[in-house]
Amino acid sequence: MSSASRPLSATPSRPVALHATETDQRPRIPAFDEHPVRNPGTVLDLDIVAATHVNRSAVERRAATLPARRTVKKEWQAAWLLRAITCMDLTTLAGDDTAGNVLRLCAKARRPVRDDIMEALGVADLKLTVGAVCVYHAHVATAVKALSGSAIPVAAVSTGFPAGLSPLPQRIAEIRASVEAGAREIDVVITRGHVLRGEWTALYDEVRAFREACGDAHLKTILGVGELATLTNIARASQVAMMAGSDVIKTSTGKEPTNATLPVGLVMVRQIRDYLDRTGHVVGFKPAGGIRTAKQSLDWLILVKEELGDRWLRPDLFRFGASGLLTDIERQLEHFVTGRYSAAHRHPMV
Repeated sequence: MSSASRPLSATPSRPVALHATETDQRPRIPAFDEHPVRNPGTVLDLDIVAATHVNRSAVERRAATLPARRTVKKEWQAAWLLRAITCMDLTTLAGDDTAGNVLRLCAKARRPVRDDIMEALGVADLKLTVGAVCVYHAHVATAVKALSGSAIPVAAVSTGFPAGLSPLPQRIAEIRASVEAGAREIDVVITRGHVLRGEWTALYDEVRAFREACGDAHLKTILGVGELATLTNIARASQVAMMAGSDVIKTSTGKEPTNATLPVGLVMVRQIRDYLDRTGHVVGFKPAGGIRTAKQSLDWLILVKEELGDRWLRPDLFRFGASGLLTDIERQLEHFVTGRYSAAHRHPMV
């Protein structure tokens, strides 16, 4: 493969353990019905961070091919959209959230598509649910109670979301409080200034402290890509977050001017692939912010399938951070069944 067609290089100049070309064996990827072992992290390797660079023009060219040359039609599209629902973090992060909103969201999480559409598709027996429900800490207990008896985890945004600028002890205490309230996943935000100033040890120590505070809850680290200035910064922050033990790396809070884009996603998933090749540890991916249409969800699924493989098309390794996305997917599914588009109010979220 030419350097132009491979837009990302994160391979250090010195040999590294577990690299496929040196050991002649591939890292073990978990089977479809097997949960991956959590990423334990590694020591911080600043040589790898310094060696990580991104060819922006090549990334943008590769990302542009995804929606242009890959299409999914008819029953295949319906199947992919059902897959997208299972990988969705159904989210409400508004300042006017109430317990009532959260309860309705949890009811939608349990039954994300109208029964008549599921029956017409012939998949009512799948008992389809979303991947998780994501809320502020204040609503964790409400969501946990509403989802009792289901396998749907509650994710809590934490650490001074969305800016992440509250004192570190306060951010750590917030994580512990959410875990104690029943959250099984914690979405944390990093201090973007550490990335912009190249303070990689400080970033590593911060994320490592978040990982320890999470205990058994999975750590999803939000990079805030719209505020990191360059694709190289995004790639390096991804590497450090994984070294520090992140179970999932996530693009955005959804509150930045620029959120999840395909070029950013390409950079991050190739860092995941590089980290897997180098360490054997599996890390998940979550694009969030600005993903509102069924077509966009298909673009992201194709990106993940082509760059990471089919195993990542499962909710334990891939999530969408979304609120309005489910409405458009449900409308597309109804169109597949009836041949007509319905109004959005026929598929209310809350």
